[in-house]
Amino acid sequence: MFKSLFEAAQNSTFKSPFTSANCQAATPSPSAYSSASDGAARQLSPNHNFAAAAAVQGDSCEFGSNHYFLLCGLGGIISCGTTHTMVVPLDLVKCRLQVDPAKYKSVVNGFRVSLAEEGVRGLAKGWAPTFIGYSMQGLCKFGLYEVFKVIYSNAIGEENAFLYRTGLYLAASASAEFFADIALAPMEAAKVKIQTTPGFAKTLREALPKMTAQEGISAFYKGLVPLWMRQIPYTMMKFACFERTLELLYKYVVPKPRADCTKGEQLIVTFAAGYIAGVFCAIVSHPADTVVSKLNQAKGASALDIAKQLGWVGLWGGLMPRIVMIGTLTAAQWFIYDAVKVFLRMPRPPPPEMPESLKKKLGVTGQQ
Repeated sequence: MFKSLFEAAQNSTFKSPFTSANCQAATPSPSAYSSASDGAARQLSPNHNFAAAAAVQGDSCEFGSNHYFLLCGLGGIISCGTTHTMVVPLDLVKCRLQVDPAKYKSVVNGFRVSLAEEGVRGLAKGWAPTFIGYSMQGLCKFGLYEVFKVIYSNAIGEENAFLYRTGLYLAASASAEFFADIALAPMEAAKVKIQTTPGFAKTLREALPKMTAQEGISAFYKGLVPLWMRQIPYTMMKFACFERTLELLYKYVVPKPRADCTKGEQLIVTFAAGYIAGVFCAIVSHPADTVVSKLNQAKGASALDIAKQLGWVGLWGGLMPRIVMIGTLTAAQWFIYDAVKVFLRMPRPPPPEMPESLKKKLGVTGQQ
């Protein structure tokens, strides 16, 4: 299966963006087709010249190889696990605003009340399930996104993959997030329970046996459907909006071609595109986020019950702190993910270009 996936990656419309422009200037000699990816040199066929060119350029792995996808997953672990853990205090106050607005009247008031009741250490409640859960989610989210992007682009062909790339980003990210949330759900349930139920538990080790004793295994997955409702739209927006915003920034805002930008300048553009995407992510996923927070606090309630109880206005409680949190968090995740790719010398995509065959069909000349 993995061999066929690698071959699909080499035939994908995204293969050329993942290599430098000068890699495509000439066909490498037969000796250049040898690659040392995954620690073992092997001979590539001529249709794998992009991967070979990447190896000659000094990349640590071939685009579409198992090594490449595993490193993407590692980048997801680092970017998601660290960033979500960094904003635990804000996340704690946001969750409490959602489940008890009478007590926690605003973000500032929420911090004040939380500090008065539990001290500074209380603001770190839920850090362990946050780190574990979102590391697992990041592994699946970023790793599987790259996998599904290759699979879907190969399935619809090079020209359609370019023309309908926004739909491709949406489909690939939704597919990845479906599995990522299954990995996240148990830790998310424990996190919300620790943060929003006074006196229930102070640590993950204390919370897990209590939740199992009270509700069984269902305690960890009763929020899965609303988690899908929150995270899948969020991730679709996160990836599609980021990819297209990055494309537009390089086309209309950045004063020079991406190839002429330094790695640092490219990372700044990545951060800007990530923040813009994060604002939209927060808005589209917020009602479901409110339901998840309330659902994991209320024993025996369903997502529909919670939504009816909150009403339309209640579903938008805590939106502003979440915009700040998610905007910053999404920008930081993309920055870290891209920085990991730079550090590990992985193939990195510039914005996709129109295939030559499509340019000829449409009579297009010059760069698009």
